[in-house]
Amino acid sequence: MKVIRQIGSLGFVLGLFVVVFAGVPWQVVAAEDPAVPRWLQVAVFFLLGGILVVLGTVAFEQRKFKAAGGEPAVDEAAGEVLLLNSDVVPGRETREVLGLVQGHTVFAIWLGNDLSALLRLILGGELTEYTEMMGKARSVATGRMTADAVKLGADAVINVRYMTTSVVGSAAELLVYGTAVKLG
Repeated sequence: MKVIRQIGSLGFVLGLFVVVFAGVPWQVVAAEDPAVPRWLQVAVFFLLGGILVVLGTVAFEQRKFKAAGGEPAVDEAAGEVLLLNSDVVPGRETREVLGLVQGHTVFAIWLGNDLSALLRLILGGELTEYTEMMGKARSVATGRMTADAVKLGADAVINVRYMTTSVVGSAAELLVYGTAVKLG
């Protein structure tokens, strides 16, 4: 599916490039001849076809993702790993430092939710669409970090930190990291 999406993206970019950098200048120069040449028709086909292929593959992947349960599965043992933002576990001794563990994800919201949030920006109030998005992103990233810690045989992850970065538009990357340790 990823290859099909990349082909669609390539078709879109090529079509856009031809339409903008060749089609528009051609239209300006040859404005008296209303017939659209075949090469420009093909470029528009690639532009629109590429968008449809990308939208179709993303919709198919979203449907498959939701049918599979939505969230990535986290190992049952992951619930036994302590997560702390301090550098020690109170009442326990750190026996061995296993190393850095991390989890990250990039989330975006549907355009309809983005428009709702934009309206709330004007009228005021909590942007619940983004609150929910970031909550899901935190949960997914934390689950991935915890699964990483379980693979190392950790009892706890200390110095847990979260970072967010705006990627594009309403998409945000969330990174969580910490130090996996074995306790004595």
